[in-house]
Amino acid sequence: MAQITHGLRAILSHPRVYSTFQNLLGAKGFREEFVRYQIRPIAKMKILDIGCGPADVLEHMEDIEYWGFDTSQAYITHAKSAFGTKGKFFCKELQVSDLQDMPSFDVVLAMGLLHHLDDDIAQNLIAMAAQALRSGGRLLTFDPCFEPGQSFMARYLIQRDRGQNVRSKQGYEALIQPIFNSYKITVRHRSWIPYTHCFMECIRT
Repeated sequence: MAQITHGLRAILSHPRVYSTFQNLLGAKGFREEFVRYQIRPIAKMKILDIGCGPADVLEHMEDIEYWGFDTSQAYITHAKSAFGTKGKFFCKELQVSDLQDMPSFDVVLAMGLLHHLDDDIAQNLIAMAAQALRSGGRLLTFDPCFEPGQSFMARYLIQRDRGQNVRSKQGYEALIQPIFNSYKITVRHRSWIPYTHCFMECIRT
């Protein structure tokens, strides 16, 4: 996994610091909007969250069946403490063999994850997500994105992200094309704190 975890960026490995920092940047409202318009949860929806971090997304969902995987023990410990009754949490890297013990999912999440992974690892993860989905299920991702015409400040901030594989819209699309034949990609610019995200919704047919 290609990311910077030393210096000032190291403190973001602490779940409370990470969540507080993200919320100061407007992440709580961002997550709420993402849940409402992208995840669109319904009762008993089965959701697999790969790289779930502290699982803050659960703050905005009720009555779902949730599995969260992350390699950070600190994040998983925090998720269990904060949301233990709302999901199942695993401190490990998700493997294909893990899918044998889980149901087919309505939604697989990879939120802010792909830009931490090189192309081969990212495509393996996307293929595993496709395998985890039921027919008609959706893989939802968002990541920082380089885009022609984006503001100088957005590009400056994205260049200093912990993830070292930030791509263009075309770069993210190249990851999913061999695996999904039905997908939608949207690039959105934020103005309050300048930033650019690439959102992908991939449907298993």
